Amino acid sequence: MADTGEGMGDESDDTTGADGTRLARLYVNGIDRPIELPILTPSLGQEVIDIGSLTNQGIFTYDPGFVSTAACDSNITYIDGDAGTLLHRGYPIEQLAEQSDFLELCYLLLHGVLPSADEKAVFEATVTRERGVTEGIQAMVGQFSRGAHPMGIMTALTGALAAENHEGLDITEEAHRLKTAERLIAKMPTLAALTYRHGQGKPYLPPRDDLNYAENFLYTTFAGDENYEINPVIAHAMDRIFMLHADHEQNASTSTVRLAGSTGTNPYSAIAAGIAALWGPSHGGANEAVLNMLAEIGSVDNIDAFVEKAKDKDDPFRIMGFGHRVYKNYDPRAKVMQQTCHEVLAELGVDRDPMLQMAQRLEKIALEDEYFIERRLYPNVDFYSGITLKAVGIPTEMFTVIFTTGRTPGWIAHWREMVSEPYKIGRPRQLYRGRTARDYVPLDQR
Repeated sequence: MADTGEGMGDESDDTTGADGTRLARLYVNGIDRPIELPILTPSLGQEVIDIGSLTNQGIFTYDPGFVSTAACDSNITYIDGDAGTLLHRGYPIEQLAEQSDFLELCYLLLHGVLPSADEKAVFEATVTRERGVTEGIQAMVGQFSRGAHPMGIMTALTGALAAENHEGLDITEEAHRLKTAERLIAKMPTLAALTYRHGQGKPYLPPRDDLNYAENFLYTTFAGDENYEINPVIAHAMDRIFMLHADHEQNASTSTVRLAGSTGTNPYSAIAAGIAALWGPSHGGANEAVLNMLAEIGSVDNIDAFVEKAKDKDDPFRIMGFGHRVYKNYDPRAKVMQQTCHEVLAELGVDRDPMLQMAQRLEKIALEDEYFIERRLYPNVDFYSGITLKAVGIPTEMFTVIFTTGRTPGWIAHWREMVSEPYKIGRPRQLYRGRTARDYVPLDQR
């Protein structure tokens, strides 16, 4: 049992170590002196108590889901959920989405600075060279049934990249780490397009050197031949979708990549583990859940009734795509995605689509109804991205594949940050509640 320290005497008032470090003191019954724990101060965000020394005292902390635990220190992304802030290397996502593009953001996440014009050109040329996939990867896709889930295929294909890029790979070499990052960023949209085309019964279509990142994704996904015409509004929307999903701090899939990477495994395998984590409906499947909800509602005429169901605490129905576990204010990505969504709907002239009309009606209610406003249940990025992807023509089972493509630079940037410095293998502890030691009973005596 821990004690607050009241009545412990003057000793409890001294909260600074000999080196000037601020200390937290933990008093535990059975331990005759307080345990001193350094308080770490971030550049932004909450202070963090370093509990690493507790193990030496035979004590662990209990934090299911690690929601109160900083498992690493990082310089890549910062989120302030209360303020609705998302910074990549210090740059607000709104500014990046308005003025930058996906590959420049990839460079920023990897290197920590915005590139010069020459550096950006070199990086883009490198990505262009690495876009293609081998005949072995192309043949592997053909072994899956046409109805195989795209995320299962993406997990397998990324794992196959580990097999193809294993010999000679030394993760202690910075040049190898950077090449791995560039190669994954380059190949992921090609794998996504290959996965989609397999489900449609279409052959692999190699990327074109004259197209940018988002244009190539649309081309390799939807084109029948080289005469495919790319809509610039749609290409710009895809680039923004990739940008808005590029990184989001220590979420479940990023933490999975770090944990897998902490073993020293092949980095392609670590990314495959991240894809598997992202597949979960509580993580990457949220935008698909939005469209499933709209299908359940069925008609814009039913919206008001379903909104009332959502307000009823005894009714299990919940409106998907509103609110966020981290953001207690408007998700800054949603503001950008809202604009992009409306641009796409106007460009394609699909405002009459019943599902999209339902989504727009829900959006209007959420922004005006006091119930949603008081609870800060604003439309999130998943709400708008699902509508946008549907309008573009991407099937719902591919939504998380798009998320995978966008999130790859964040995953690999976190992996690279971790392995570039001394690191420990991840080893969470547990609160054991099972049986105590007991003797084995032979089979004939039971």
